Amino acid sequence: MNFKVYVMKRILSFACLLVLSYTAFSQNWLTDFDEAKQTAVEKKQVIVLVFQGSDWCAPCMKLDKEIWSTETFQQYATKHYVMLQADFPKRKSNRLPEAQQKNNDQLAEKYNSKGYFPHVVILDSEGKVLGRLGYEKVSPEEYIKKINQFIKS
Repeated sequence: MNFKVYVMKRILSFACLLVLSYTAFSQNWLTDFDEAKQTAVEKKQVIVLVFQGSDWCAPCMKLDKEIWSTETFQQYATKHYVMLQADFPKRKSNRLPEAQQKNNDQLAEKYNSKGYFPHVVILDSEGKVLGRLGYEKVSPEEYIKKINQFIKS
Protein backbone atom coordinates (compact mmCIF):
# COMPACT_ATOMS: atom_id res chain seq x y z
CA MET A 1 0.00 0.00 0.00
CA ASN A 2 1.44 3.35 -0.92
CA PHE A 3 1.63 6.30 1.42
CA LYS A 4 -1.15 8.33 -0.28
CA VAL A 5 -3.65 5.49 0.02
CA TYR A 6 -2.70 5.01 3.68
CA VAL A 7 -3.17 8.71 4.44
CA MET A 8 -6.50 8.85 2.61
CA LYS A 9 -7.79 5.84 4.56
CA ARG A 10 -6.76 7.47 7.84
CA ILE A 11 -8.43 10.75 6.89
CA LEU A 12 -11.61 8.96 5.82
CA SER A 13 -11.69 6.96 9.06
CA PHE A 14 -11.27 10.12 11.11
CA ALA A 15 -14.00 11.93 9.15
CA CYS A 16 -16.40 9.03 9.68
CA LEU A 17 -15.66 9.07 13.40
CA LEU A 18 -16.41 12.80 13.57
CA VAL A 19 -19.69 12.40 11.68
CA LEU A 20 -20.79 9.51 13.90
CA SER A 21 -19.89 11.44 17.05
CA TYR A 22 -21.84 14.50 15.88
CA THR A 23 -24.81 12.37 14.81
CA ALA A 24 -24.92 10.59 18.15
CA PHE A 25 -25.09 13.89 20.03
CA SER A 26 -27.39 15.70 17.64
CA GLN A 27 -29.91 12.88 17.93
CA ASN A 28 -30.40 13.82 21.59
CA TRP A 29 -31.89 17.21 20.62
CA LEU A 30 -35.40 17.51 19.31
CA THR A 31 -36.72 20.65 17.66
CA ASP A 32 -40.44 19.78 17.51
CA PHE A 33 -42.47 20.45 20.66
CA ASP A 34 -45.20 17.91 19.89
CA GLU A 35 -42.60 15.21 19.28
CA ALA A 36 -40.87 16.15 22.55
CA LYS A 37 -44.14 15.85 24.48
CA GLN A 38 -44.93 12.50 22.89
CA THR A 39 -41.43 11.19 23.65
CA ALA A 40 -41.67 12.47 27.23
CA VAL A 41 -44.94 10.57 27.72
CA GLU A 42 -43.56 7.37 26.19
CA LYS A 43 -40.32 7.47 28.19
CA LYS A 44 -41.84 9.00 31.35
CA GLN A 45 -39.27 11.80 31.26
CA VAL A 46 -39.29 15.56 31.60
CA ILE A 47 -38.55 17.97 28.78
CA VAL A 48 -35.55 20.27 29.04
CA LEU A 49 -36.38 23.15 26.69
CA VAL A 50 -33.35 25.26 25.84
CA PHE A 51 -33.68 28.72 24.30
CA GLN A 52 -30.38 29.70 22.76
CA GLY A 53 -28.73 32.01 20.28
CA SER A 54 -26.20 29.55 18.94
CA ASP A 55 -24.22 32.03 16.84
CA TRP A 56 -24.33 35.20 18.94
CA CYS A 57 -25.02 34.47 22.64
CA ALA A 58 -21.75 33.95 24.55
CA PRO A 59 -23.40 32.45 27.67
CA CYS A 60 -25.35 30.07 25.38
CA MET A 61 -22.10 28.91 23.82
CA LYS A 62 -20.56 28.44 27.28
CA LEU A 63 -23.59 26.43 28.43
CA ASP A 64 -23.26 24.24 25.36
CA LYS A 65 -19.53 23.70 25.85
CA GLU A 66 -19.53 23.32 29.63
CA ILE A 67 -22.76 21.36 30.11
CA TRP A 68 -24.69 20.10 27.05
CA SER A 69 -21.64 18.82 25.13
CA THR A 70 -20.05 16.99 28.02
CA GLU A 71 -20.09 13.22 28.10
CA THR A 72 -21.38 13.30 31.69
CA PHE A 73 -24.43 15.35 30.79
CA GLN A 74 -25.14 13.54 27.53
CA GLN A 75 -25.09 10.12 29.17
CA TYR A 76 -27.41 11.26 31.95
CA ALA A 77 -29.74 13.22 29.68
CA THR A 78 -30.21 10.30 27.30
CA LYS A 79 -31.70 8.27 30.16
CA HIS A 80 -33.62 11.00 31.99
CA TYR A 81 -34.53 13.96 29.79
CA VAL A 82 -36.08 14.81 26.46
CA MET A 83 -33.86 17.61 25.15
CA LEU A 84 -35.71 20.24 23.11
CA GLN A 85 -33.86 23.07 21.41
CA ALA A 86 -35.30 26.41 20.36
CA ASP A 87 -32.48 28.20 18.59
CA PHE A 88 -32.54 31.84 17.52
CA PRO A 89 -29.48 32.37 15.33
CA LYS A 90 -28.86 35.86 13.92
CA ARG A 91 -26.47 35.22 11.04
CA LYS A 92 -28.10 34.78 7.66
CA SER A 93 -25.93 31.73 7.00
CA ASN A 94 -27.44 30.03 10.07
CA ARG A 95 -31.04 31.02 9.39
CA LEU A 96 -33.56 28.32 10.27
CA PRO A 97 -36.25 27.10 7.88
CA GLU A 98 -39.33 29.32 8.11
CA ALA A 99 -41.50 26.61 9.70
CA GLN A 100 -38.90 25.91 12.40
CA GLN A 101 -38.49 29.60 13.14
CA LYS A 102 -42.27 29.93 13.49
CA ASN A 103 -42.34 26.97 15.91
CA ASN A 104 -39.49 28.48 17.95
CA ASP A 105 -41.28 31.85 18.03
CA GLN A 106 -44.42 30.16 19.38
CA LEU A 107 -42.38 28.39 22.06
CA ALA A 108 -40.78 31.71 23.00
CA GLU A 109 -44.17 33.43 23.29
CA LYS A 110 -45.33 30.78 25.73
CA TYR A 111 -42.16 29.92 27.67
CA ASN A 112 -39.70 32.81 27.20
CA SER A 113 -41.75 35.97 26.73
CA LYS A 114 -39.02 38.17 28.23
CA GLY A 115 -36.45 36.92 25.70
CA TYR A 116 -33.79 35.58 28.07
CA PHE A 117 -30.81 33.77 26.55
CA PRO A 118 -29.87 31.16 27.44
CA HIS A 119 -33.09 30.16 29.07
CA VAL A 120 -33.68 26.59 30.22
CA VAL A 121 -37.24 25.57 31.02
CA ILE A 122 -38.02 22.25 32.67
CA LEU A 123 -41.43 20.94 31.56
CA ASP A 124 -43.54 17.92 32.32
CA SER A 125 -44.84 15.78 29.47
CA GLU A 126 -47.91 18.03 29.09
CA GLY A 127 -45.88 21.22 28.79
CA LYS A 128 -46.41 22.50 32.35
CA VAL A 129 -43.44 24.52 33.65
CA LEU A 130 -41.66 22.82 36.54
CA GLY A 131 -38.73 25.21 36.77
CA ARG A 132 -36.35 27.58 35.01
CA LEU A 133 -32.57 27.96 34.81
CA GLY A 134 -29.99 29.95 32.91
CA TYR A 135 -26.25 29.74 32.49
CA GLU A 136 -24.36 28.96 35.66
CA LYS A 137 -20.66 28.27 36.02
CA VAL A 138 -21.05 24.82 37.59
CA SER A 139 -20.06 21.26 36.73
CA PRO A 140 -22.35 19.07 34.61
CA GLU A 141 -23.16 17.08 37.76
CA GLU A 142 -24.24 20.25 39.57
CA TYR A 143 -26.35 21.37 36.62
CA ILE A 144 -28.07 17.98 36.58
CA LYS A 145 -28.84 18.43 40.30
CA LYS A 146 -30.29 21.87 39.58
CA ILE A 147 -32.56 20.42 36.86
CA ASN A 148 -33.57 17.51 39.07
CA GLN A 149 -34.59 19.78 41.95
CA PHE A 150 -37.67 20.70 39.88
CA ILE A 151 -38.69 17.11 39.19
CA LYS A 152 -41.02 15.38 41.61
CA SER A 153 -40.19 11.75 42.36
